[in-house]
Amino acid sequence: MSASTETASPAPTTGPRLGERIRAALRTRTALGLMALAVLALIVLLAIAQDVSAGRILSLTIWGIMLGGVIGLGGIGLTLVYGVLKFPNFSHGAMVTLGAYIALTVIWVLPKSAPIGPFSFGWELIAALLIAMPLVGLVAIGLDRVMYRRLRKQRASLVLFAMASLAMAFFLRAMVYLIWGSDFHFYYEGRPNPALDLPLGMRVQADQLFILGLAIVLVTAVYLLLERTRMGKAMRATANNPELAQVRGINTERIIALTWAMSGALAAAGGVMYGLASQLRPEMGFWLLLPMFAAVIMGSIGNPRGALAGAVIIGVAQQVSTAFLNPAYGPAVAFLLMVITLLVRPQGLFGSAGG
Repeated sequence: MSASTETASPAPTTGPRLGERIRAALRTRTALGLMALAVLALIVLLAIAQDVSAGRILSLTIWGIMLGGVIGLGGIGLTLVYGVLKFPNFSHGAMVTLGAYIALTVIWVLPKSAPIGPFSFGWELIAALLIAMPLVGLVAIGLDRVMYRRLRKQRASLVLFAMASLAMAFFLRAMVYLIWGSDFHFYYEGRPNPALDLPLGMRVQADQLFILGLAIVLVTAVYLLLERTRMGKAMRATANNPELAQVRGINTERIIALTWAMSGALAAAGGVMYGLASQLRPEMGFWLLLPMFAAVIMGSIGNPRGALAGAVIIGVAQQVSTAFLNPAYGPAVAFLLMVITLLVRPQGLFGSAGG
């Protein structure tokens, strides 16, 4: 008799395997958002374990939102440059510093006025902000004309653009040292900055509310420019396909100049607001650079709204962590959130699935 052999037919595949489905679920926007919330919750629990009061935690949260507004102003300028020119601008932190010091010079020159309402500053700070923003925008355009446009014409690699921006960062910081020195400065030396008592035991300074309000106004203005104006549509077209935009009659060099001007102006606004909240020092922009990059990556590179959302998350995490950590470790918190984003969803919260 001949032995009959039976071959087992493979089981039908009805869809992706369980492991693949789990990995796909972990790469979603929801999963990244939940992980960010889990990190924030862990930071709050660690603060509670150190017997930090609920009022103190709420106050730090408000301060973190304010810090997120500052980081967001710088981060939006950073993401605009990347969106249009497709390279990481490491000199952006130096432009933040430059804007803060230009405003300091204006405040030194103008006569001091009485504080505006509950704030610690007078009208000379508003004037300094309005002067510093276009000046740093012009500096950014000048850097493009001197360095980056030459590299674009030579079709240089991304590495050369990154190294050039790093060189510009050292150059701008050296200029700050040469002109203003290495000492710390304050916009208003010795002027009182009382805190406001809010419900639930929260205490915040009026200046911090002004910083947050200004950040919201500027971010809204950038959003409306990009979404509702012909110039914004031209910027988005240049970002998507510069060659096709040029064929369609868009002056791409003009769009690039506008992008640099907006980036520099927002960097200056962020620097002035950060200087108002703390103090001025030549390295201030450098220490903000990692949180700005982390915010841009978490929110999605090239997305201004995403940059602000990521900045608020990082700002709150950094500030609340100071309840039990030395503030010097704040950038490590931003780095942790950036690494989680890169591992889970590199395209960020607002990026497309294939982006």
